[in-house]
Amino acid sequence: MNGESQSLITVHRSPFTRRSALGATIAALIVIAFSILLLAHDALIFWNDDYEISILPVFADMARAWNHGEIPLLSPFSWVCGNLAGEFQYGVFSVFINGLIVCVWKLPLTFSQQAAAVSTAHLVVLSAGAFLLARGRKISVPLSIFVALVASLNGWIICWGASDWFGALGAFAWLPWAWWAAERALEAERSRWRFLWPAPFVYLLITGGFPYTVLMLALVLPWLALRCVFEADNIASPPRTRPGSLAQLTRIGPLLAGVTLGLGLAAPACLALLDYVHGSARESLHPSAHWQWLVPWNAWPGLILPSWTVNWSNFLSRSVPHGATELACGLVPPAALLTGLLVNGRALLKKIGWEMALLLVVFILAMIPTAGVFRWSFRWLPLFHLVLALCAAEALAFFSQKQKRLAAFFMLLLVLMLIIGACVLRTRGEHLFPLAWIFLGLALGWLMVESLQLSFLREWAPAAVVFAALLATYICIPPNSGVPKYNLAQSLLEPQPLDPHRLYLSVYPTPATFYRVEAKPGPVGQIVRLGSTSMWAGLRFVNGYSPIRPAGVAREFASAIHGEVDPDLAQWFLQHQAGENGLLERIGIDGIIVAREFNFTPQPAADWELATEADEGRVFHRRGQPIPMVRSVNFSGKNSIAKITDIVAGRNCVSASVVAPDGDRPALIAVSRPFFPGYRAQIDRRNLAVFSERSLIPLIDVPPGTRGRLTLYYLPDWLIYGSALAIISAAVCLISAFFAIRMPIHSPK
Repeated sequence: MNGESQSLITVHRSPFTRRSALGATIAALIVIAFSILLLAHDALIFWNDDYEISILPVFADMARAWNHGEIPLLSPFSWVCGNLAGEFQYGVFSVFINGLIVCVWKLPLTFSQQAAAVSTAHLVVLSAGAFLLARGRKISVPLSIFVALVASLNGWIICWGASDWFGALGAFAWLPWAWWAAERALEAERSRWRFLWPAPFVYLLITGGFPYTVLMLALVLPWLALRCVFEADNIASPPRTRPGSLAQLTRIGPLLAGVTLGLGLAAPACLALLDYVHGSARESLHPSAHWQWLVPWNAWPGLILPSWTVNWSNFLSRSVPHGATELACGLVPPAALLTGLLVNGRALLKKIGWEMALLLVVFILAMIPTAGVFRWSFRWLPLFHLVLALCAAEALAFFSQKQKRLAAFFMLLLVLMLIIGACVLRTRGEHLFPLAWIFLGLALGWLMVESLQLSFLREWAPAAVVFAALLATYICIPPNSGVPKYNLAQSLLEPQPLDPHRLYLSVYPTPATFYRVEAKPGPVGQIVRLGSTSMWAGLRFVNGYSPIRPAGVAREFASAIHGEVDPDLAQWFLQHQAGENGLLERIGIDGIIVAREFNFTPQPAADWELATEADEGRVFHRRGQPIPMVRSVNFSGKNSIAKITDIVAGRNCVSASVVAPDGDRPALIAVSRPFFPGYRAQIDRRNLAVFSERSLIPLIDVPPGTRGRLTLYYLPDWLIYGSALAIISAAVCLISAFFAIRMPIHSPK
C-alpha cells in the first residue's frame, strides 16, 4: 500500500491505551509507596525552609479565600507578599494546584502532612507523565517505569522541588506531559485536531509557578520542532519527503497552534508576573547571584555516588563542601548510557542522536552562569535527569542479554572505582558509608539477576535498582541539602497573643541563621511570625516572604527575601517615624514586634504600650483603638476630613460609606493596604483616581460634598487582558474538542 492510499485510511489511534493507563497507574502507585517509606523514615522530610515560612502559609490563605468565595489574587495578611498572583510561585492561576489545595485543606492534617500530601500528588503527576512520554517512544513498560522513577524521584526533585521550592515541582510535574503532548501534535498520521494536545499541559506547566521550567519548555519545544523538520529517519515523516521540505515545515503548525493556545490559557499568570517584576528587587539581581549553585565540573561523579563531596558556590557565593545528592539518579542511567555508547555507539547515536544533543546542551547549561532574572543554574538538573533517563532506557532496550550483563558489570566497576577515588581524593564526604556498601550490593544483585534465565526479573531489574538506590540515598544522606528547618508548631493557626485588628511590623534577624532548629530547637514564630506565617492565623503583617520583593513597601523597609526588614532601617523608623504623623502611622502600622535579639523600642514611648513580652520578643501596640483600614487623612494640610463608616474589608476590595464635607477642599481617603498598580475606585458608579504615597498605600481624593459608598477594588490591566486571552483560548479549545469528538477522525491527505 503506497503512502497516498495510506493517508485515506481512517486511523483509530488513541494516545491512551489500556496498557499505558495501567502502566501510568503503577508508576504513580510506586511513587506513593516511595513517599510513604520516606515519611516513615522522617515525617518532616517534605517540610523544610521555604515550604515552612512561605509555601504552606500562602496555600492556607488560598484555601481560606476559596472557602470565602474569593479569588486569591491578593492577601490582606502580608504587605510584602500581598500580591499572590504576581508572586507566580504559588500557582494562583493553576486549576490543578487550587483544586488540590482546597481538597487537602479539608482534611485534618498537620503542617508537615499537608506539605507531604501536596508534594506527593505532584510527584505522582510527574511519574505518570514521564511514563507516558517513554511509552510514546515505544519503550517497554518496565523501562518506562524506570524512566518514571528517575524523573520523579531523582535527587534534585526530592531535595529541592518536593521539600523546599514547591514551585519547581509544581511546574516540572507537567513538563513530561507537555513534551508527550507536543510529540502527539507532531505526528502527521493523527487527526487535524491534534493541536489540542499540548494546550492544557503548557497551561498547567506555566501556571505551576516556576520560570525556570518555562525556560526548559522553551528549550524542549524548538528542539522537538527541529527534530521533526530535519530528522530524515523520523518514523512519522511522509514517504518520499525530503527533510527540511515545506511539507515537513508545515507539520510543526499543530504544535505551534497548541502551544499558542496554552500560552493564551496561561496569559493571566504570565502578564501578572511581568507586571509585578517591573521595578522589583528581582529585576536588579547582584551579578554574584548568577555564579551561585552552578554544578561544578568535578561534581558529576555524584551521578553514581551521591555522597561525592566537592566545593559548590552556595547562596552566599562562598565555595563550600557540598554532597552531590542533587545528582542522584539511581545508579543505572549513567552506567547504562555509557555502556551503550561503548558497545553500540554508532547504532545508538543514530537512534537517540537528538536526545544526546539535548542532554549535552542541558549538561552545559547546568554548569555555566545564568542571565537576566534567572539564577542558580543547577535548576536545570530535573530536565537533565529526565533526558538522561530516556537515553538510558533507549540504550537498555538496545542491549542483548550479554550486553546487559556487561552494563551491570560496568556499573559495579564504576561504583567500586568511585568509592576508592572518593577515599583517595578526599571527596567521600560524611555519608559514604554505609551507602557505598548498599550500592555495591545493588550492583552485584543486578549482575546476578542478568545471569539468570528469568526474563521477568531481568526486565524489571533496572527499575528495581533505581528504586532501591534512591531510597537508600535519602535514608543515608539527609535530603534537605543543608537548607534550614524551623520548628513551627500548630499553634501558629491561632492569633494569640497578637491582635488580628492591628497591622504589625515585625523586626527579627535572619531566620535561616537565628531561628533554624540548630539555633532554636523549640517552637518558634508565635510572636515574630517569620516570613509569611502570619497568613495561617489571619494576622495583618507588613512582613512577608517574597523572592521578587516588589517596589513599594519591600523597598521602603529594605525587606529581605525571607521577610526580615533591615534592622538598622527598622531602628531608625521606630525612633523617628513611629510617632504622630510619622510614616508608620500614615500607612496604618499600630503594632510593633521586636525580637529578643534587638533592644530598641518604638518612640515616643508615650504613644506606645507594651502589650506582650516573651522569650521570643516584645509586642508593642499604639495606644488607643486600632487604626481603621479606611481613614480620612490630611497629610499635606490641604484636605478636609470626611466621615467614614461601615467599613467592609474583602480580599480584593475594600468599601466604606463616605460623607465628605462641603467646601472647596477634597477629602483624602487612605486605605491601609499595600499599593499595587491596578487599584481602581468608585463612589456611586463615579470613577475616582487612585494614587499612592511612595508606592506604599492607595490614596483616593474624594470631591467635596460627595456622599456615598466608596469601593476600592483591584482590577489591573493585566488581569483584564489576560482573562480575555484565557477565555478566548478556552473557547477555541472547547469548540475544537467538541468537533473532534463529533467528527470522524481521518488523517490529513
